[in-house]
Amino acid sequence: MSEADLPRERDVRCRRLLFRSWHRGTQENDLIFGPFAETYLASLDSAQLDRFEALLDCPDTDVFDWVMGGAPPPEHDHDVMRWLRGFCVERRTDPIPAGWSRSR
Repeated sequence: MSEADLPRERDVRCRRLLFRSWHRGTQENDLIFGPFAETYLASLDSAQLDRFEALLDCPDTDVFDWVMGGAPPPEHDHDVMRWLRGFCVERRTDPIPAGWSRSR
């Protein structure tokens, strides 16, 4: 593979991960992973993409518990998990998207 193929390969991988993030199997996890992926996927480095993908491979019930405050196993206690948790906490404290009126 040439260096010219690397950006294309990354783009394909990110699009695949974005699709997987919105099609987890449970709506709760879709609403956690989908917006997170839309917001941050492009800024993750290759190692972080690996860790994010590993989270997508975990059972929905486990990941939901870890994101909502349960202790993840050591192999999933990393920067991407902390970033995902922080993203969810931020969304829980202000669930109304920017630009929307609270009176709607």
